[in-house]
Amino acid sequence: MSTTAVQDILERIQQLPTEDRLLLERRLAEMAEAEWRREANEARQRASSIGLDQAQIDRAIEGLRHPT
Repeated sequence: MSTTAVQDILERIQQLPTEDRLLLERRLAEMAEAEWRREANEARQRASSIGLDQAQIDRAIEGLRHPT
């Protein structure tokens, strides 16, 4: 998608009545949430296939966030 097309979409969104814009925002949030859930599920399945469990994943993430 070109920059021009994106700009056109943004301008059209700005012209929407508030109620329609809020509905659009809600639908976009729902789509993002559904995509995140799919990706998280796929990641869990990949981790499980190599023998990692949720506790190991949590420890790895904690280690990245707070290295010792």
